Amino acid sequence: MQINRHVLISGRVQGVFFRASTKQKAEQLGVKGWVRNTSDGRVEAVFQGNEDSVKEMIKWCHNGPSLSRVDNIDIEEKQISNKLYDFSIRY
Repeated sequence: MQINRHVLISGRVQGVFFRASTKQKAEQLGVKGWVRNTSDGRVEAVFQGNEDSVKEMIKWCHNGPSLSRVDNIDIEEKQISNKLYDFSIRY
């Protein structure tokens, strides 16, 4: 079953390779979507793929890369309106 999740990650998550590491992990898991920094200091991402892979991606986000510190993750379940075909970093 394919699922779609919108995620907002708070903490020390900018300037610590969070986006690049997220892209690398997503590609390893076969998860599609995107990741970007927000103006308020969080990282925002959309993860789309099979349920197990998306859950594993979100689990990874609770720790992130070694230089990050994750304080909170907000997860919103979304309907799949557009099928995504890759994982990208948005600017």
